[in-house]
Amino acid sequence: MSYTALAVAGVVGAVLLDVLVLRTRLVGRRVFWTAYAIVLLFQLLTNGWLTGRHVVRYDDSAILGLHLVFAPVEDLLFGFSLVLQTLSWWVWWGRREHAVP
Repeated sequence: MSYTALAVAGVVGAVLLDVLVLRTRLVGRRVFWTAYAIVLLFQLLTNGWLTGRHVVRYDDSAILGLHLVFAPVEDLLFGFSLVLQTLSWWVWWGRREHAVP
């Protein structure tokens, strides 16, 4: 399985987790997209530095070949899925903790 396929699967899985499984529906909230924009800025800086200095390298046959700040766009997909999953679980656990028994 390619890095691209795994990245897309990660995004699909994260959105399904958010919308259908945990029902936190963060992807429909402005506050999520604002938080993600902040994370994305630092992800681009970090990925750009690591890939631009060749600390991290990618097999060209496993990626689309599109780069943003030296990093493959697949990294943005993985980053999105990680942020969405983390925040979805955070909200879900917070709701359970504050629920009336």
